[in-house]
Amino acid sequence: MKIIHSADWQLGKPFARFAPTVRAALTEARFDAIDTIGAAAAQAGVQHVLVAGDVFDTEGPEDRTIVQALSRMNRHACRWWLLPGNHDFARNGGLWDRVRSRAGAGVRVLTDAAPVEIEPGVWILPAPLIHRHTLNDPTHAFEQMQTPGATLRIGLAHGSIRDFGSQMESQNQIAPDRAQRANLDYLALGDWHGALRVNSRTWYSGTPETDRFHSAETGHVLMVDIQPGQEPTVTPLRTGRFTWLVRDWLTNDLPAFTIECDQFLAQTDPSTTLLQLSLAGIASMSDRIAILGRLENDIDHRLRYLDVRADDLVGRPSPDDMAALAMEGVLGAAATSLEARIAQGGQDAATAKRALERLFIEYNREDTV
Repeated sequence: MKIIHSADWQLGKPFARFAPTVRAALTEARFDAIDTIGAAAAQAGVQHVLVAGDVFDTEGPEDRTIVQALSRMNRHACRWWLLPGNHDFARNGGLWDRVRSRAGAGVRVLTDAAPVEIEPGVWILPAPLIHRHTLNDPTHAFEQMQTPGATLRIGLAHGSIRDFGSQMESQNQIAPDRAQRANLDYLALGDWHGALRVNSRTWYSGTPETDRFHSAETGHVLMVDIQPGQEPTVTPLRTGRFTWLVRDWLTNDLPAFTIECDQFLAQTDPSTTLLQLSLAGIASMSDRIAILGRLENDIDHRLRYLDVRADDLVGRPSPDDMAALAMEGVLGAAATSLEARIAQGGQDAATAKRALERLFIEYNREDTV
């Protein structure tokens, strides 16, 4: 029995921090991922796709979001099993009633904590969330669920196996040995956005389309081959279009930056890359201006998105820079005074550095007019 395990589609995610063109591209990619999953299922002969919660980003998405999702799923011959998660939890008269009213025969919503036989002897044991947060283990009922004649028991749940770095009390926490306790052949989990092996029978699939920086192993679904009495074979399949990268570059001059920049462009697809770039180093003022100019006037236009953090790239005028400024009378005197304040250190040094940089920028701007 092969299934595709997915989760955390979060359709309708607003991506409010981005410009409209970027938001539109990221939104469309999340819907396109449904087609990618459906095509992968057809190629592998998989009949069932299990989505372990957070299909939608909220429990009140727009009708357009619901219709777009269902129309994508209905294009494919596989059956889609959708579980409410903490973002799209189940409530009477809510989202999932709206989904059911529009869904075709190939889309099944699992809002009841009751086992469902999807093939002869193959049962899904769902743990839908009916609230955003619960202090109880949503999979506890698996141990009492009866599955007559079962050859395979597959759990489907949404929650945390561990505290993923949060200092808050863990919510929707699932026992790490639930698969063993409930005699599950496989436990398909959602909530963690990266593909993650908890144990041989328990996995997070992660989100099929990356949606944030600092996320590892995202942009995948899991192809799971489950045989009675054997450990499942789990194979990640790449589904994501966009790559979200975080880079820290140490650079002290324009030539070194140019090499780093050209190598990065050669190794990526700029049109599908979102980059958060932190720069550090000590460069001449003219080099710092040129570096930031390359990023603003070239790289930013090539990439899907660029976020530059350059506070740690310190720009100081070179002797040649200062000599050129010294020829400018009042400007030269101001630059010399600011240099002295920087050398003295103290609370005014950072302000003086920024003022000197601005002075040099304006000087160069006038020089090029």
